[in-house]
Amino acid sequence: MEALLALEDGRTFPCRSFTGPGETWGEVVFNTSMTGYQEVLTDPSYRGQMVTMTYPLVGNYGINPEDMESDRIQVSAFIVREYQAFPSNFRSTRSLADYLQSQGVMGIDELDTRALTRHLRNLGAMRGLISTEDLDSDSLVKRVRETPGLVGRDLVKEVTTQNPYYWVDGQPVPFSEETPLNHTVWRRRGEKHSVAAFDFGIKYNILRHLEKAGFEVVVVPASTTAETIRAMEPDGIFLSNGPGDPEPVTYAVETIRELFGYKPMFGICLGQQLLGLALGGKTFKLKFGHRGANQPVHNLATGRIEITSQNHGFSVDTDSLSGEDIEVTHMNLNDRTLEGFRHRKYPLFSVQYHPEAAPGPHDAGYLFGDFVRMIEQ
Repeated sequence: MEALLALEDGRTFPCRSFTGPGETWGEVVFNTSMTGYQEVLTDPSYRGQMVTMTYPLVGNYGINPEDMESDRIQVSAFIVREYQAFPSNFRSTRSLADYLQSQGVMGIDELDTRALTRHLRNLGAMRGLISTEDLDSDSLVKRVRETPGLVGRDLVKEVTTQNPYYWVDGQPVPFSEETPLNHTVWRRRGEKHSVAAFDFGIKYNILRHLEKAGFEVVVVPASTTAETIRAMEPDGIFLSNGPGDPEPVTYAVETIRELFGYKPMFGICLGQQLLGLALGGKTFKLKFGHRGANQPVHNLATGRIEITSQNHGFSVDTDSLSGEDIEVTHMNLNDRTLEGFRHRKYPLFSVQYHPEAAPGPHDAGYLFGDFVRMIEQ
């Protein structure tokens, strides 16, 4: 079905919808991963975005229920060069198109993704609108300029869990109605270290890694207060990834600030940005973000280069965190942006990338072990 993608700067791209009629909008970004489109689709950090895959052939291994990173598709639309309608993989249970259609998410192909990626790389991520109903370029460009951008929007509220839950044997387990959020919440106290994980848009593979590291995990909503966390008496606090601009998420910043020094704290992606703001730092929007499974990061402590999986459009300003209490631990080799830091006074550290991968390399998986050691010490 014929479709059209219009960008806010006036450029348009003819394409085809492989999921039927529809219309959708969001920030257009690109991901350089060669595999892992299912994890990309379900990553809550992509909320409000239309994702372009730079790898040209997508859909060839279908969809399976084991590789989800959340309970639903999070992207606004999925943009590929060539869609493969007949998957071939022993784990596949349905096609990519079937999966997108089941949740009303548009998928488009026969679009020059190389030209689109180069355009976004040169001019930056920008708002876009896809339609099978309005194929007039001037009309679509005018309409996309009326849509909101990501800056200043709190997208965490759209993806966070509404109710706390346990993570047990690789699955979310809802609380019973009688379960209070206090120290009695832990069922393995004494056997396992306990961690309260803030859900700002948490990926399931982070929870899998925390469980594998030996933690009993309780996931709590983003709006959970410091008072409630103290009542729970966890051994550690985890700050998850999530979508969009960190600055509007003021309630989380205040909670994090109140918990400094209380228990060891580990942040990933948006969790790092919120930590940076809580420490008095500043954040800014990257030109086109870091999205892919091949981002080089310099570990300043070991001197090693880690190839990492990343998905973010905002970053902490390194200079805004300058001070004797902050130690920069990781830097991005492509643009020298901040990829990790730790605090010399408080037991906390964070990274901007995804050590749990999914998809991506496992170079940074050691960080979950670092969190265990910080708690034990």
